[in-house]
Amino acid sequence: MSTTTTCLLFFLLPLLITTVISPVASAGKGQWKLLQKNIGIVAMHMQLLHTDRLIIFDRTDFGLSNLSLPNGKCRNDPTETTVKIDCTAHSVEYNVISNTFRPLFVQTDVWCSSGGVNPAGTLVQTGGFNDGDRTVRTFEPCNNCDWREIPGGLTARRWYATNHILHDGRQIVIGGRRQFNYEFYPKNDIGAKNLYTLPFLAQTNEPVAENNLYPFVFLNVDGHLFIFANNRAILFDYNKNLVVKTFPQIPGGDPRSYPSTGSSVLLPLNNLQAREVEAEVLVCGGAPKGSYQKAETKEFIGALNTCARIKITDPKPKWVVETMPEGRVMGDMVILPNGDVLIINGAGSGTAGWELGREPVLNPVLYKTKKPTGSRFESQNPSNTPRMYHSTAVLVRDGRVIIGGSNPHIGYSFGNVLFPTELSLEAFSPSYLEPGFANVRPRIVSTILGAQKYGQELKLRFQVKAVLDENLVSVTMLAPSFNTHSFSMNQRLLVLDSNKVVKVEGTTFEIEVTVPGSPVLAPPGFYMLFVVHKEIPSEGVWVHIL
Repeated sequence: MSTTTTCLLFFLLPLLITTVISPVASAGKGQWKLLQKNIGIVAMHMQLLHTDRLIIFDRTDFGLSNLSLPNGKCRNDPTETTVKIDCTAHSVEYNVISNTFRPLFVQTDVWCSSGGVNPAGTLVQTGGFNDGDRTVRTFEPCNNCDWREIPGGLTARRWYATNHILHDGRQIVIGGRRQFNYEFYPKNDIGAKNLYTLPFLAQTNEPVAENNLYPFVFLNVDGHLFIFANNRAILFDYNKNLVVKTFPQIPGGDPRSYPSTGSSVLLPLNNLQAREVEAEVLVCGGAPKGSYQKAETKEFIGALNTCARIKITDPKPKWVVETMPEGRVMGDMVILPNGDVLIINGAGSGTAGWELGREPVLNPVLYKTKKPTGSRFESQNPSNTPRMYHSTAVLVRDGRVIIGGSNPHIGYSFGNVLFPTELSLEAFSPSYLEPGFANVRPRIVSTILGAQKYGQELKLRFQVKAVLDENLVSVTMLAPSFNTHSFSMNQRLLVLDSNKVVKVEGTTFEIEVTVPGSPVLAPPGFYMLFVVHKEIPSEGVWVHIL
């Protein structure tokens, strides 16, 4: 059996190691731990694979990085804008379990690109800058693999575009700088029309700031795409190139997408076997209109402190506005296994762009999805490290959130600057990982072999040391995301339909759940599966849905 085939059949049991957690100032507000002081590059883009490896990369035109390529390898690129012969790495593979990393070789410029994982578990990364703007790159999840590049894999140049995985496993690639269109990868027919106009992107484009880059895109439960750019949103039938619905403008009218750079998530999907599944979108933070132009003159306007939530499946949807503890621009929104949303990283004033952000926001905020309006926000313990422009955050299988990056400079700058280039990785452990919850925390003991089919029944065995409240047990399934520029593409949490919990013996229990019945609800691929008890999630296990 080939290495690639072995990787595709790979499944993982819960981690066998225990994460060491540093002490904190107060309990219940999360804990921080430095993982790596220097991985050699800026974590501008980050994707978790089902091998528990994070693929991280920045850009090839930052100049020489702090990590050499192995075995005397060098990039020789006559079209490079900075260093034409470069023997340093601009991508790494980080092993979450062993807390180690190794350099990877990327040839063309991946700056401000996009991506997602295909059904087989391979990272498909699209676009970038300069000689990389029409390149597709793939990274297979196997030992000692490296990037493969497909020149001309895209029809249009893609810089600041957004990808989303569709029900058939393809990725749709939407927008980018001065690209008011979309395309698909892979192409079904080399002779077919490969580029489709999307006037909505032109309509939301502004002079200078643009404010419609890296649009927020989610696959709705009806198979259409929710697309948010600037301050507006549509429901879009990509098969017919047709706007199905135009949503109300977000209250206040301020832009929320790059470079005003708020963030957004599709909230957890529940009752998946219902005739009509409801879907809600949450948009948080950003910069007021005109912030980009003001910041260029050294006037830094306070970031937006509002979130807006909308039920996109309602016949007459309306935004409901909530107020965060503080304003935040360039914040990342990470869905946790229990359905809460962690808002982390970013600045309190200014905007995205070179040197255009100020007042780093060091305290993450927890958004408690199930609580009533007005009581959903909870500030967490602060980090000591500003995470400004070009920072990232990704959930990993043990429930931690890995944070990296921050470089608001055109190159690597470590001294005599307000916010030095940050090459570290750290982990934020939400309060559910505190030792005091050890007895409540489930531990999955099932071994899940092979790919699971849509609508299939799946029996899970788990252990809980404390007295189990079977009415407070749920099973969630979370798609790992491609995170860059404060948006996590393809991030999706599903709460699986389940039967009553059955006691097997002692502290061991069994629950039967139903795999989502449609790839529209759960696009094919690898997901992290968690058992949640009293809002405390287990460590996840990987499941493959096809």
